[in-house]
Amino acid sequence: MRTEIATLGEFGLIDHLTEGIRLENESSLYGVGDDAAVLAYPAGKQVLVTTDLLMEGIHFDLVYTPLKHLGYKAAVVNFSDIYAMNGTPRQITVSLALSKRFSVEDIEQLYAGIRLACEEYKVDIVGGDTTPSLTGLAISLTCIGEAEQDKVVYRHGAKENDLICVSGDLGAAYMGLQLLEREKVVLRGEKDAQPDFGGKEYLLERQLKPEARKDIVKKLAGAGILPTAMMDISDGLSSELMHICKQSHTGCRIYEKEIPIDYQTAVMAEEFNMNLTTCALNGGEDYELLFTIPIADHEKVLELEGIKVIGYITKPELGCALITRDGQEFELKAQGWNPLEE
Repeated sequence: MRTEIATLGEFGLIDHLTEGIRLENESSLYGVGDDAAVLAYPAGKQVLVTTDLLMEGIHFDLVYTPLKHLGYKAAVVNFSDIYAMNGTPRQITVSLALSKRFSVEDIEQLYAGIRLACEEYKVDIVGGDTTPSLTGLAISLTCIGEAEQDKVVYRHGAKENDLICVSGDLGAAYMGLQLLEREKVVLRGEKDAQPDFGGKEYLLERQLKPEARKDIVKKLAGAGILPTAMMDISDGLSSELMHICKQSHTGCRIYEKEIPIDYQTAVMAEEFNMNLTTCALNGGEDYELLFTIPIADHEKVLELEGIKVIGYITKPELGCALITRDGQEFELKAQGWNPLEE
């Protein structure tokens, strides 16, 4: 069954998609249904706001991305930006540009993914918009969060001798993308073809259904560790670390042997004849947290599962470098994904 979006109209579609939404956060006073949402944050809290715009054909490919997964990922990557400031996401607005090839049922799937992410992370959908598109699907999300005034973590706070840490493992999302792109080319034009992804589920999940690392933020707070600088890894470890160093006016040294990499990522890189370290440094879309901590917190952070110390912050004149397994030093380059490049 296919229901044309035009049969519902803009307001009818919004009503249909947001039906049954209940507000869970105290700061959400009024959500969908009026000219604007009404929010109220308590004294002592800083309000954090982040926006992402995702364009079909640039940020996602619907040949291999299920709409429900796309909705979930679109929401989660916004939540990740709030966690990267040491905050908690509370509200989200969702705006969609839709071409005529999408039906009401398609957008139901997309919204089901967004709503599932909001349920998982306890975030309220409080507004948005829909509009026609001549070029496909565009998704714009704005997430609003909160943090204690003295606990917000920026990119510019790293100091000389701070330790550089990352959560989870790196490169898996990029290898998942390579796998999907390969199968898309191999199966092009074949009807009802089913690629075999046995043994590679982790890579696909990291690409199609990433998670924001709220658990790491909670662990750091529980251990009494306040990072000096932090950001999430969306464009690649190398690129993000150079952002921190540039804004903090520092240099850095990271060790190749300490970069956390999953076994499936290593196997896939070998199958594609790719350099594994390059994939981990520049792949992007891992949505892990990259952060720096005072050296005095070294013992504390070693006790936390899922966090790896990979290097340290230096004087700015020493630049940013990778120390290889055999002790050589190479200048770090930001080779991560840049959507504005031709």
